[in-house]
Amino acid sequence: MRSRNIIGEIADTAGFRREEEKRVFKTRLLSGIILVAVLLALGILGGDVLLAGLCIVSEVGLFELYRVCKIEKSGLGIIGYVLVVAYYFGIKLAGMGISREVVIFSLAMALLIAVMAVYVFTYPKYHASQVMAAFFGFFYVAVMLSCIYLTRMLVGGNYYIWLIFLCSWGCDTCAYCVGMLLGKHKMAPILSPKKSVEGAVGGVVGAALLTVLYGFVFQKNMGLTVSEIWVMAAISAAGALVSMVGDLAASAIKRNYEIKDYGKLIPGHGGILDRFDSVIFTAPLIFFLVCYL
Repeated sequence: MRSRNIIGEIADTAGFRREEEKRVFKTRLLSGIILVAVLLALGILGGDVLLAGLCIVSEVGLFELYRVCKIEKSGLGIIGYVLVVAYYFGIKLAGMGISREVVIFSLAMALLIAVMAVYVFTYPKYHASQVMAAFFGFFYVAVMLSCIYLTRMLVGGNYYIWLIFLCSWGCDTCAYCVGMLLGKHKMAPILSPKKSVEGAVGGVVGAALLTVLYGFVFQKNMGLTVSEIWVMAAISAAGALVSMVGDLAASAIKRNYEIKDYGKLIPGHGGILDRFDSVIFTAPLIFFLVCYL
């Protein structure tokens, strides 16, 4: 009788886990569809709508990062939030003749001076690592993500912008599928035990193939030759490699601070940084490679 009860409990537990996994999957799928729909709308509209959307995303992402470092409501945090708005406004001005490099350099110096002033005049309220995090977060989140807008503003940018997401989220999806089927060799066993070398290779190849498909579908619209489509695939492959670095970098920060997710804004996915960790790295790379290749 006791053995039957134990077997029944095990069966109930397994059933509960399956139901929970189904619930989590449905939540992730629904929120993912909504997220993609919003991104499609922003990417297609472009211009000030995309710029404002990225500013909001950057502010939320910066808040999540600052919360990890316990400066989200402090003077250091407020300076970071203000500079993000100033930076995106500066990008808008850069489109009106002001050098983008001057905007970035000027705001970077202003941020450094401001956070160091808060640090020294409130000493010892903040730790040096918090000051460095305040400065780092501005570039890691706001400047890197702004490359989505900069890519959109290029000639043909209404098509090239999607390479950023093809090589980041496309790589992530393909890596997951290949890793589940063939994964044997751990890529980063301590940092991310579930990621495999086979999955990584599948992610890079998958991102390149998705880009080839994308290129042939929109070949006439983009005015591409076959060789240019393969160059675009190579760009996505490079972006896929970098996207994995971005993913692991975000995981490393979370492990250092012993947290599971950066936030709960996107149900089933976590926070902005949990979903955009790879995009943060691929956006600037795609922007520069499209500019020069």
